[in-house]
Amino acid sequence: MYDVVIVGAGVIGCAVARELSKYQLSVCVVERESDVCEGTSKANSAIIHAGFDCVPGTLKAKLNVRGSKLLPELSKLLDFEFKNNGAFVLCFDKEQIGGLEELCERGKANGVDGVRVISGDEARAMEPALTDDVVAALYAPTSGIVCPFGMTIALAENAVKNGVEFRLSTEVKGIKKTDGSFTVLTEKGELEARIVINAAGVYADKIHSMVSNEKLSIIPRRGEYMLLDKDAGCLVSHTIFQQPTKMGKGILVTPTVHGNLLLGPTADDIEDKEDTATTRQGLDKVRQMAGLSVKGIPFNKTITGFAGLRAVGDTHDFIIGECKDCKGFIDVAGIESPGLSSAPAIGEYVAEIVGSIITLEKKETFYAVRKGITRMAELNPEEKNRMIARDPAYGTIVCRCEGITEGEIKEAVERPLGATTLDGVKRRTRAGMGRCQAGFCSPKTMAVIAEKLGIGIGDVKKNGCYESEVGEDA
Repeated sequence: MYDVVIVGAGVIGCAVARELSKYQLSVCVVERESDVCEGTSKANSAIIHAGFDCVPGTLKAKLNVRGSKLLPELSKLLDFEFKNNGAFVLCFDKEQIGGLEELCERGKANGVDGVRVISGDEARAMEPALTDDVVAALYAPTSGIVCPFGMTIALAENAVKNGVEFRLSTEVKGIKKTDGSFTVLTEKGELEARIVINAAGVYADKIHSMVSNEKLSIIPRRGEYMLLDKDAGCLVSHTIFQQPTKMGKGILVTPTVHGNLLLGPTADDIEDKEDTATTRQGLDKVRQMAGLSVKGIPFNKTITGFAGLRAVGDTHDFIIGECKDCKGFIDVAGIESPGLSSAPAIGEYVAEIVGSIITLEKKETFYAVRKGITRMAELNPEEKNRMIARDPAYGTIVCRCEGITEGEIKEAVERPLGATTLDGVKRRTRAGMGRCQAGFCSPKTMAVIAEKLGIGIGDVKKNGCYESEVGEDA
């Protein structure tokens, strides 16, 4: 019998797991995919929003601002990439400047520091690549950028360090409520829990319907992106938004924490919860709309396009709380933007709900710090020599685009919740994320994975689980 079973190992499920690991609880995270961060958390804008566009008084507003304030210190504790780079929201029509002023007042009401409206000329003085069509901008200095998969993996590894169990490649097939507890039915057997937390992303409605007669509607909203090479990463230094619409915050142009340039996303409501294909129409829209904000975008330096799905609820707010007709079942659903920014605060909020159901006692020892994978490219010569002396594999470059070594790939596989696929290694080390998009480094990466997992090199997958269910109980 677990105290808590969390369904879903995206950034929200992992943030909740880490927060609950501070207490004397037995916690298990169940995830149908072979790794954490396989859904929305791996394909998004990687933005830490300041909180100026959330309606005051909503959960989004409260948790966005709190989460964004927690991120800088959390990134240091858990050793994942975060940068406070600030953001602009651009206005192209003088008659629409009032909309920026409304956003500014909303931000102030939400407690966002330093937000203000500036002229187009002031904005161009800070960002020379902005187009001449920009007549005004909202400036939000507390906005930031992050590595979303690095953040999710860090939260998960730290949760494991503090006693949380992860069951990967384990799909939930049903949930039964019994007297004072739940039976979670999975394809690998049953789990008993006092509390179940639904953090299943676009499938949160399906999990919810297993226990409740109340309707919960989650619509997948597909967003398509273009990622440009690091040669283009310095075109802008801030995150550049356009004035938002009812479908989202428009097409953005932003540097990434790793030095690339990211453009997108589109916003299309679809029916298929698995449809992450890019389209010619969508990517054409990204090109066209991004060009309204920033001039001289070198589209010929595009190295990949991708799409992610946002879990959009029908309440226009996060859906977080104990299910009215099923006590002990907590929904954490409809976590669209600014979900990534809000994740640490959502963890705190859900822990408070858990504490209203069962007694929480803090652990005497909680390991708040986690050290990430060695980043050889960032070390000075002396540090590199020490690492190579310890293990010569750190002296062998595997991914030339990103400067990733064999030692780093080995480390990615050997860690708690270690990588079992090419995508798992990529998200932990960036091997395969560079200009050639894994065209050269895949064979050697596959060889390392195969050796460490004791499988044939032909059995190594890009993603997904193996017949032997590697990583079932991490």
